[in-house]
Amino acid sequence: MATPQSTASQDNAPGKSKKLEQITFRFCSECSNMLYPKEDEDAHKLQFTCRTCQYTEDAQTTCVFRNILNTSAGETAGVTQDVGSDPTVSDDLSPVVCLCCGIVIPCLLPRSNKACPACSHEEAVFFQSQQRSAETGMKLFYVCCECGHIFT
Repeated sequence: MATPQSTASQDNAPGKSKKLEQITFRFCSECSNMLYPKEDEDAHKLQFTCRTCQYTEDAQTTCVFRNILNTSAGETAGVTQDVGSDPTVSDDLSPVVCLCCGIVIPCLLPRSNKACPACSHEEAVFFQSQQRSAETGMKLFYVCCECGHIFT
């Protein structure tokens, strides 16, 4: 999940991690409506302006929004533990037939009788995923249909 934060740090001491201060909404001192970011095109400065009464003040910092991602993409690249029970990849579906050519379109992940190391269940869906760079090969991942454990 992302959180809006400013780039202004509260503690720049060496050896300490920077703590980012939260971005806050600004309000008009004349009519109490919210101020919106706007560029002063002549001075090329960031300002906050009221859309109701045109009150304007200079911004204290140039940061309006900072998007910090709290998770990084791992080697399974967003595959969730629920993939084994996803009805769109289940073999319980009736086959989908192309209306143009009549060919059956498979709508399921392949399944294997590989035992799960977490719960010993004997059914898992599997998929291949490219590793971090193009020089490395594809890696096979299994997702247990019982407990959702992802293993190789």
